Amino acid sequence: MPGLNWFLALLSAALLILIQPGPDLTFIAPFALAPLLIACAREPRGGRRFLIGWTAGIVYWWGVCYWIQFVLEFHGGMGTFGSWGAFVLFCLAKAIHLGVFALVAGWLMGSSFAVVAVAALWIGIERTHGPFGFAWLALGNAGADMGLPMGLAPLVGVYGLSFVFAMTAAAVALVVLRRPRRELTWVVLLAGLWLLPALPGPARGTDSAVLVQPNLDEEAEWNPLSADVMQKRLVTSSMQSAMDPSHRRARLIVWPETPGPIYYYRDPAFQRYATDLARVTGSFFLFGTVAYTEQDRPLNSAVFLKPDGELVGRYDKMFLVPFGEFVPPLFSWVNRITKEAGDFTAGERVVVFPMQDHGAGAFICYESAFPHLVRRFPLAGADVLVNISNDGYFGRSAARWQHLKLVRMRAAENRRWVLRATNDGITANIDPAGRVVETLPTNREQALRTDYGYVKETTFYTRYGDWFAWSCLAASLALALYRARLTRAG
Repeated sequence: MPGLNWFLALLSAALLILIQPGPDLTFIAPFALAPLLIACAREPRGGRRFLIGWTAGIVYWWGVCYWIQFVLEFHGGMGTFGSWGAFVLFCLAKAIHLGVFALVAGWLMGSSFAVVAVAALWIGIERTHGPFGFAWLALGNAGADMGLPMGLAPLVGVYGLSFVFAMTAAAVALVVLRRPRRELTWVVLLAGLWLLPALPGPARGTDSAVLVQPNLDEEAEWNPLSADVMQKRLVTSSMQSAMDPSHRRARLIVWPETPGPIYYYRDPAFQRYATDLARVTGSFFLFGTVAYTEQDRPLNSAVFLKPDGELVGRYDKMFLVPFGEFVPPLFSWVNRITKEAGDFTAGERVVVFPMQDHGAGAFICYESAFPHLVRRFPLAGADVLVNISNDGYFGRSAARWQHLKLVRMRAAENRRWVLRATNDGITANIDPAGRVVETLPTNREQALRTDYGYVKETTFYTRYGDWFAWSCLAASLALALYRARLTRAG
C-alpha cells in the first residue's frame, strides 16, 4: 500500500501544524512525528522517502507560516500572484529539511538504536534552519507550558524538549511496527526528566517598567506634522504611566520597534523629546530607531538613554528578517516590505546596556527565533532581557502568538525576565520560567506598567550554548552511515 506512506507523512504534517499557536493542541507534540517515522520505516527507497518527507514539509510550512503570503501581498506590494509565487518557493525550499530528515531517518529506523538516533537526527536538522536562511518554531516550543520537559530548557535549550518529543514519537512508531521490546529500552532515559531541578516559582518583581504599545498603522503615510504629533503623544502617555503615583517609580521605559518615523540620530526634535522623557521621569529609556552606518546604510537599532537623558549606547540588529529587511539572493526579484531605501545592514556585536548595578540586553523582533544569539546577552552580563518588536505586519494571524512563544522559550533558557514591547501586540512581561505574567490587549494604544526582576546567575545553556544540538547532528549522521554500511554489507 504505497499510498499509505504518503497519508502517514501528511498526517504528521497536520499534527505538527496543530501543536503550534492557533490550534495550540500541544498535547499531540510527543506523537506528531510518529506517522512520518512509520512511513520512513516502511519505505525502502531513499528517493521516495525524501519525496514524502519533502511533501510533508511543504504542507507543514504552508500551514504554520501562511501569514507570509499576506505580508508579501499587503506590505510588500507584490500583488496576489507575486506573493503566492514567492510563498510557494519559500515552502518548497524550507521543506528540504524535512525531506532530508525522512531520507536519513529511514536508515536509522531499521537499527536497534532507532529511538535515540532518530531523535538526535531531528534535533541536528532543527539546528540547521537558521544557518540556511530562516528559523521559526522548533518542535520543542510546544512544551512551553509543560513543567516537566521545560526543565531541560536552561540545560540544552529548546532542542532538549524537541529531543524528548522526537524520542517519544520514535518509540511510538516502533510499537506500531511491532519491533522487539529491547529496542524500546532507550525510553528509560526519559526518567531523567524527574531528576531535573524544578522550574523557579512565580516571583514578585523588584523594579517597575513601562512597556509602551503605540498601535501605529503599518501603512500610514507620515509627514512632519503627523510624525511630530505621534511622537508627542507617545511621550505624554509614557510620562503619565511612568509617573503614576499609585506605582513605584518606573526604572525603565521601553518603546517598541515601530513602523513610524523614529529617527533619533537625524531628527533633533525627537532627540529632544527622548531626552526630556528620560529626564522628567528619571527612568532609563530604551526605544527602537533607524540608525545609519558610516556608508549611510540603514540599521534597525535599539537606543538606550540614562535617566539624565545622556546616550548610553546602541545595539544594531544582527539577524535580519528575510524579505522584511533584506532580500535573499535567490529571491532578488521580491519587493522589500520596509520603506527604507535599500537593504538594512546587519549589526556586528552584542551590546549590554548598564543600568547602575544591572545590565539590560535588547534583542529585536525576529532575533527571538535564534537561541544561540539571545544567550549571548546574559553571557555578556545582561541580568534582564528586553525584546522590542513590530508584529503588526502579521495582521490578525497566529504569527504574533507564535512569536510570543519563541520569546517565552528564550526567557526559560536563560532564566531571565523578558520585557516585551510591541507596536500593536503582543506586549508582555515574561518571568524567568517562561510564564507570561502580564499582557496588553492587541490592536490598542496602551502602556503596560509592570514589575520585573533581575537574575545574575547564568544557566548551563547560556554558558555552553548549542553543543547538544550540534553533537546530535554529528552523532546521528555517523550512526546513519554506520547503519547504511551494515545494510550494504548484509
